[in-house]
Amino acid sequence: MKDIVFTKAAQKREFFIWLACLVVANIVNVISIIKFQTPWYEIFTQVGYVVVTSLLLYGLVLVVRLAWYLFTHLLGKK
Repeated sequence: MKDIVFTKAAQKREFFIWLACLVVANIVNVISIIKFQTPWYEIFTQVGYVVVTSLLLYGLVLVVRLAWYLFTHLLGKK
């Protein structure tokens, strides 16, 4: 059976993609705090929701990347 190797570079790339999703989720949280005029301590109390949202965004990005990979490889094998 062939081993699957997850290289250090791939781990770093995936971590930075998830970190970008976390930043986007935090920005959405700050925008919602401003829009709905809620207390600023909600940045800390809603951190669980922000992490879950970032994981959902990462999953969405992963699906889009997978679709792009399949699309390009199917068209490339004419």
